[in-house]
Amino acid sequence: MSSKFLYLKKIFPGVALALIFYLFSQGINNVLAIEIFGTPKSPISTVLIAIILGIIMGNAFTPRPGMMLGLDFTQQYILKLGIICLGIRLSFDEFIKFGSIAIPLIIVCILAVLILIKLLIKKVPISSKMSYLIAIGTSVCGATAIVATAPVINAKKTEIAYAIANITLFGVIAMIVYPYFAEWFFNENELKAGLFLGTAIHETSQVAAAGLIYDQQFNSPETLNVATVTKLIRNTFLVIMIPLFAFLYNRGEMRGNSYSILDIFPYFVLGFIGMIIIRNLGDQIFSIESENQIYWINLIEIIKILATTFLTMAMAAVGISINLGELRLMGYKPFIVGLIAAVTVGFISLIYIQTISKFFT
Repeated sequence: MSSKFLYLKKIFPGVALALIFYLFSQGINNVLAIEIFGTPKSPISTVLIAIILGIIMGNAFTPRPGMMLGLDFTQQYILKLGIICLGIRLSFDEFIKFGSIAIPLIIVCILAVLILIKLLIKKVPISSKMSYLIAIGTSVCGATAIVATAPVINAKKTEIAYAIANITLFGVIAMIVYPYFAEWFFNENELKAGLFLGTAIHETSQVAAAGLIYDQQFNSPETLNVATVTKLIRNTFLVIMIPLFAFLYNRGEMRGNSYSILDIFPYFVLGFIGMIIIRNLGDQIFSIESENQIYWINLIEIIKILATTFLTMAMAAVGISINLGELRLMGYKPFIVGLIAAVTVGFISLIYIQTISKFFT
């Protein structure tokens, strides 16, 4: 029996559980809409239902280690596959347009968080290593940035755990609240809402989920597209920020930390761009061969459905993995820093978007 088959056998239960949660959440969504509220759409999105069910399940029952293998696989790889599939929704012109608007906002948010964290650690006594981890997790791409930064600043396991718990807690809260807040605050402006969700929420999975919630509740595919593009561009800033943090922490000292740009680069961003290219090439080819156009349109719809399915599965897995008991045991000081950082990046994003909105509306 091959090692690949054994690995697939090990991860299957966890992946299957995530898929069951997706199907169950979709069923609850339909019941809420049709049977209870009598409306075409439930007031609670499928993604949000999956997250809540996951949190309840994960804290009521301890998942077996074998089950966690598949859930971890879903969070890491099924999630990325879902994000890659989202690229089928975009034209290349939209990608360039959204990206050019998002980059200055991302830079402003990153600088604001770095300055804030530097000031906060003088008032709230936490280690400089943890402050760096919280800063890069809040400003760039959540737990991925934390894990990638930790080795270059010699962070301890407890500091990594605190920082990730921080990002998880405030990111999940933002993921649930911000879609509805953005709809109200930006008065249904899809571009502004997408920019806000893409910069004010920490994790890639959380941004994708927030964008899906917005899309499902307010019928706004463009908001999901803008949020996704903005977040993926944020992720690429890892290539700049990790060497910068390594320099800031290690300056004046000879330390043998090494890191590779190739190791930290988020390659699924390239997959997302590749899917955009495939969409645009396909549109051109099948607009000429009109008799096959219906097959191309159907394929696009299938990939869109797969994107939603994969992302919802990933968020169910995230919910199951959140241990509320562990969060309570971690003390309050790092969470004060994380809370202020999370609120600040959201506030800076709001101010910036409102200030420069006249230039892109």
